[in-house]
Order: sequence, then structure tokens, then C-alpha cells
Amino acid sequence: MAEPVSIKRDEGIVYLLLNRPGAYNAFDMDLVDCFATNLISLAADTSVRAVIISGEGKAFCAGGDLKWALSYRDGAPAGFHVLAARFHQAILEIRRMPKPVIAAINGIAAGGGFSLALACDFRVMAKSASLRQAYTSSGLCIDGGGSFTLPRLVGLARAFEIMAFDKPISSDQALAWGLATRVVADADVLIESAGMARELAAGSINSFGWSKRLLTDSFNSSFESHIERERRALSSCADHEDGIEGLRAFAEKRKPVFGK
Repeated sequence: MAEPVSIKRDEGIVYLLLNRPGAYNAFDMDLVDCFATNLISLAADTSVRAVIISGEGKAFCAGGDLKWALSYRDGAPAGFHVLAARFHQAILEIRRMPKPVIAAINGIAAGGGFSLALACDFRVMAKSASLRQAYTSSGLCIDGGGSFTLPRLVGLARAFEIMAFDKPISSDQALAWGLATRVVADADVLIESAGMARELAAGSINSFGWSKRLLTDSFNSSFESHIERERRALSSCADHEDGIEGLRAFAEKRKPVFGK
């Protein structure tokens, strides 16, 4: 039996591929548990400099497996409760991971797949791929951090429109609304994502990690407390080997070499 998540490594770049193509990579407990476990491991692995998340087959991720929830032994409400707990752990790991995470959206990203894509730092979409909020059409509400990230990406009014009408969002529309970082030919989605990952991996991951944390936390703190956090982060970066290398390279008028 195939593993729920397929993992491929290319030097410091790791591809994390959801592997339930027959179910459009919808999350059941086995898949979400394997996914979260691997994210936790990759976050702690210092040899990993970038992570690419995608799906095997035609879909990125169709969200939570509603059939699995309906068949859960204690009923659907309990099923969603346990499934969301592990899914949210995975989402938090992506947001707290001090290295870049790229969603390579090769096909439909709906429901939890939509929220998963929004949680990533960058989204590279195949031209034929689409996004769909999907929850409200099934009488559910957005989870996976989607109700937090969506209005911050598109604004509150647009987020309400996406929530209320639940129309599929094409790749071109996603790009225009700021939901996609890049749109490429279907055959190039992993190639483009890998090129982006390599470019990011060549930079200072420590700098990226601190900057990611500051941007993520900026919505939850006062201006005074946030700039104090910036000051401490800046000092920490200057004391890190990447900061030392970057400053030395500037003084020596050369290009810095990070991650030696």
C-alpha cells in the first residue's frame, strides 16, 4: 500500500506530495497524520532549506474527506473535531517553519486544500488549476486558518464575497486578487516551484525565518511591541553566521554565500 505522503529530496529542497490521487488528495486521518508528522520533521531538519507541497495526480487537495467524516465511529462532528486538530497542527507548522514553503498548485485546491494553499508562503498555480473555498456550499465554515489568511490576502470585502458565493477562482483571477504568486503552464508548475525554491534556498534561511515570523505576527501586536520585536530579531540576525557573512560580504564588496 502506498504511503499517504510521497517525499522527494533534491539537495536542500524537499517535495511533500499528498498521495491519495483517487480521492483528489482529500484528507482522511491517515493522510493528515502523515502530513503533519513529516512537516514537523522537516521543520527541525537543518539540511532542509525549502519545502514544496503539491499533490499526486490531477488535484492539489480537495480538502477534508467528507465521506471519512460521515463514517467516523462517533459521528461527523467528532470526526471533524479530531481531523481539524491534526490539520491545524500542520498549518501552524507551515506558518512557524523558519524556511520557505511553496504550494505547487497542480489542480483543484478546495476546502482544506484552499486553506492549505493560503497558509504557504508562496503559491505557484498551474494555468488550468483553480481555487474554491467550498466549505459553505456544504453547510460548513472555513477552517485551516483560511478565515484568518484570506482577508489578509484579498481584503475583508473580497473575502466575504468568496465566502458567501463560493465560486471557483481561476488561476488568472487568483493572480489578479493576490491569491497566486505566479501562474505557469500546467507542465511547468513543479519546475517553476523548484526554481523559486532554489533561489530562496541560496539566500539566508535565518533571515527569511525571522522576517516570516515578524510578518506573520504583525497582525497580532501593537506597533510599539512589534518594533521592539524587530529590534531583537535584527540583533539576533547580526549575530548569526548568515548575518556575519552578509555584513562581511558587503564590506568586501562581494556577493554573500549563505548556508555554507
